[in-house]
Amino acid sequence: MIRPVSLLAVAALISGVVFGQSTGSQPKFDVADVHAIAPSPNVHYMVGGFYMGGRYQIRYGTMIQLINAAYGVDPDKILGGPAWLDWDRFDVMALAPPDSTLETLRAMMQSLLADRFKLVVHPDKKELPTYALSAGKKPLLTEADGSEQSGCALDIQGLNNGAGGPPSPDAPRPLPVIHYKCRNVTMPAFAEAIRTLALAPQYVGSNPILDDTGIKGAWNFEFHYSVPAGMMGQGSAGGLSMLEAVDKQLGLKLEPRKVPLPVLIVDSAVEKPTPNPPDLAAKLPALPTEFDVAEIKPSDPKNPQGQAGGFQPGRLDARSITLKQLIVMAWNTTPGMIMGGPKFIDDDRYDIVAKAPAETTTKYYTGTTGQRDMDTDALSLMLRALLIDRFHLKVHTEDRLMPTYTLVAAKPKLKPADPANRTKWFEGPDPGAKDPRKDIPALNRLVTCHNITMAQLAAVLPNIAADYFQNVGRTVADATGLDEAYDFTLSFSSSFILNGNFGGNAVPQPGAAGDMAQASAPIGGMSLMDAVEKQLGIKMELQKRPVPVLVIDHIDQKPTDN
Repeated sequence: MIRPVSLLAVAALISGVVFGQSTGSQPKFDVADVHAIAPSPNVHYMVGGFYMGGRYQIRYGTMIQLINAAYGVDPDKILGGPAWLDWDRFDVMALAPPDSTLETLRAMMQSLLADRFKLVVHPDKKELPTYALSAGKKPLLTEADGSEQSGCALDIQGLNNGAGGPPSPDAPRPLPVIHYKCRNVTMPAFAEAIRTLALAPQYVGSNPILDDTGIKGAWNFEFHYSVPAGMMGQGSAGGLSMLEAVDKQLGLKLEPRKVPLPVLIVDSAVEKPTPNPPDLAAKLPALPTEFDVAEIKPSDPKNPQGQAGGFQPGRLDARSITLKQLIVMAWNTTPGMIMGGPKFIDDDRYDIVAKAPAETTTKYYTGTTGQRDMDTDALSLMLRALLIDRFHLKVHTEDRLMPTYTLVAAKPKLKPADPANRTKWFEGPDPGAKDPRKDIPALNRLVTCHNITMAQLAAVLPNIAADYFQNVGRTVADATGLDEAYDFTLSFSSSFILNGNFGGNAVPQPGAAGDMAQASAPIGGMSLMDAVEKQLGIKMELQKRPVPVLVIDHIDQKPTDN
């Protein structure tokens, strides 16, 4: 469904809050635990912020993400401030009065950031590149009678056409089609929702779309476009882009435009938060560590294999799932980092439904940019306890020699960083920069890095391209000898594209030179390793180093009774 948020609403939000130091009238949390956390190759997203059972919680949040949770402003509209705002990560656990409202929680977060990080911000406006939706010569719209619910329904047809390897030359692979059926939708609502459509960021970026149609009233319409051929590997061709679909099927046009948008300017902040109170542990309640109830049973062999479902807010619902997959979820690891165990952990499949305690269910969620809206960490710990209790699982961790990547300087071609840039990486181009994904869809990944050293690149590569690290160590070493910070982009293909598998189930296998064992790459495709070498002049070499792995000591094939 379309859920538009107007620019006026955003402007009102950031202009109506208290900026800088908190005052006596500004709401505050009863008590708060705030601390920095070490970088992890397994974590690249914020979990939270959500309010549940009187607790407000954020894990792995950068300062930009904390500001997003406090002010409701998209991260790309938070400008200025020191370089560490997008890099350092923090955990926040706070107690809020019962029945706190969403607005009160955000005000409390504003107080916390001002008190503990000395954060000072102010609102402003800045011209940013986006698109404008305009009317063509003859819009192809049908006036709505107002009887239907307003919104657009998504249907993706032919999604599995890419599975099964490359097709024969005389049988081209049909492209999946993204179809939207919109009813009772105004043009301002449609313009604001365009950036949320499937694959839309690849075409129009993430900034709000300006409605310049001049068309009044509500309308019914349908349109469809194809998943880009390059994302499907060889044997696929043709298809209609989203921009072409809007033009040819709706009689509307999407044209590049710069418009003034409300932004939030960071004036100052300190990197190290003030200390937590000494009696904090006694004031914070212990988090639940077990599901309230769980049902486990063997899967019906008539059902198709493959995991269905997983963690959901307040529960685990997984069908036809293996014990290996459950262990991966419980320990937030990859199959290649799990050693030992009997054969049945990969073969036998189970259906599991488990309900978490009520205090783990989110009441309010203050994030606005797609951060995970459930406490996956707490659910992972509950799943661990379930496997230990019902399957008598016993594991330990140890270091083992495994192939891992090392960054080595070949012929570096790196541009020194603009010191005004914050240290960060993000998907997509800089505002106004050319996006190669439009011309070569097989290069479906474009990662922009600002003010990043090679040591920092090594730290985040497993997060940038997790699909390339399924069967190797997730800790990349930096042996380049380069100490400066740089600005650069990486344009490459996801591993499933190189493997000709749109479903994303293919796992990259590192070869002797770090290349992927793969089918013929789609036209214009490029692996991460090749991109790093050709675009940065840095090689990713496989070397054996001690890597922490999870070793299975014991597990029962049959769970204890429900």
